[in-house]
Amino acid sequence: MPTFAHTRTLDTDLADAEERVRAALQDEGFGVLTEIDIQATLKAKLDVETGPYKILGACNPPAAHRALEAEPLIGTMLPCNVVLRGVGDGRTEVAAIDPVASMAAVENDGLDEIAAEIRDRLRRAVDAA
Repeated sequence: MPTFAHTRTLDTDLADAEERVRAALQDEGFGVLTEIDIQATLKAKLDVETGPYKILGACNPPAAHRALEAEPLIGTMLPCNVVLRGVGDGRTEVAAIDPVASMAAVENDGLDEIAAEIRDRLRRAVDAA
């Protein structure tokens, strides 16, 4: 298990997993601001065949606002990425960034509590999906 992400594998395809993840994120106060279909992008740009892979950029507006007030350039690390990756046999791995790990590089104590809160919310969303 990586230390920079919280992961879970679901016994369902990527489309169903995405629906479940979006609902779980919403329950935790996140909206999805960005969506990148890596599979489609690599096919279109490089003519490379890959498995299903999507990145959802999730944002919790109140926490993002607090983080921006504590560190104006924290926007370089926002939104929080959630990955959905087909792993075969109709299963999908879901992974969410651990903001505590990524924010450690910033060295701003004002972000510690916010990062922990968002880490916990993302973990609950991944576990609930």
